[in-house]
Amino acid sequence: MRSRRAHSPEGDQPPREVRPKTPEERRDALLAYAFRALGARALTEAELRGKLERRSDDPTLIEEVLKRVQELGYQDDEQVAQIEGKRRGVGTFRVRQTLKRRGVPEDLIQDTLEARDPDQERAGALEVLERRWPALARKKDPKASAYAFLARRGYGGDAIWPAIRELSERALEDEAAQEQ
Repeated sequence: MRSRRAHSPEGDQPPREVRPKTPEERRDALLAYAFRALGARALTEAELRGKLERRSDDPTLIEEVLKRVQELGYQDDEQVAQIEGKRRGVGTFRVRQTLKRRGVPEDLIQDTLEARDPDQERAGALEVLERRWPALARKKDPKASAYAFLARRGYGGDAIWPAIRELSERALEDEAAQEQ
């Protein structure tokens, strides 16, 4: 019985040797990888460093690539922190936790949190709670459920309690209006 595999003239030749990459080629490849990674999502320096370390074991090359993408403005921890600080629907505690997890320096985290407006924080908590209030109001203890929900979103008590009081008062007013 004949073999089904087709005979190719290249099959008889030994495999070609792969030449090692030059330092410039390794740098260019790592730089291209860094640009692809940053094109998918804004990364902190720590996140990008971790990705580059999985691709290369040369610390000087990694530093060179990090420095270059920062010089070109493609990676900036301050910009990442500002974006995270302006996220809607999450409180200050969540922003702090996220920035810390992403490797942002503590002084930059502090600056970001100080830039958040407490009035906007309270308005954000109220906005998030308004969307969930119908479901939370049906629970056994709606205020406790609302508090737990907002706390998981990273809001502090100074933003949670005013939002709960306002929605509770509205619910009472709506009930009174329906009875009349």
